[in-house]
Amino acid sequence: MNLLEKEQWIQKQAEEMEHATAEELIRLAVETFPNITFACSFGAEDVVLVDILQKVSPSTDIFYLDTDFHFKETYETRDRLAAKYGIEFVRVSPKLTPEEQAAAHGEELWKSDPNACCNIRKVEPLTRILSQYDAWITGIRRDQAPTRANSKKVEYDNKFGLVKFNPLADWTSDDVWHYIRENQVFYNPLHDMNFPSIGCEHCTRAVAPGEDPRAGRWANSDKIECGLHK
Repeated sequence: MNLLEKEQWIQKQAEEMEHATAEELIRLAVETFPNITFACSFGAEDVVLVDILQKVSPSTDIFYLDTDFHFKETYETRDRLAAKYGIEFVRVSPKLTPEEQAAAHGEELWKSDPNACCNIRKVEPLTRILSQYDAWITGIRRDQAPTRANSKKVEYDNKFGLVKFNPLADWTSDDVWHYIRENQVFYNPLHDMNFPSIGCEHCTRAVAPGEDPRAGRWANSDKIECGLHK
């Protein structure tokens, strides 16, 4: 379909699929765009989508951005999921190793310029991998952050130039954890240590009772997104 047809299709599906289940939306996504991928960060929402994808479309590519700075628990979650489902996650790496980044931009770039660090270790690799696909699936939810509040279940991603599906957009955190418990899905053990949102080890801390769930991401700064979704 051309761009106009695609925009019309997206608008129509965004309205019609607003109350569809995650399974129904993923089925629509993979049937309409066979060349589709799922971006997995191994957080609670994403392990739910891994489980659903294995039921609906087990051959769909699933990739992760290996920043080289993930918690060991995140890598362990990856390995447990791979073993359970018999899948191989596509590893997408930055062009610079941590050592090369330090040599070019200084030690601990995540402290001096977190946006630059995210661009190097997340945004550029994501741009590179998404250029190979026609659509992608994400685990974002509207109630995660103000920047995500208006996310539609089907939308056009202007930043990366492809169709974006958000099957869990209308889910709550309780919905996510109900699915995990009911389906006995492996999840990152950091969630049990007051890490509701998990990013790189250098830029993520546990949250205190009563804090916003994303308060542990880039704490003590005004940064709220890594640049992948907004």
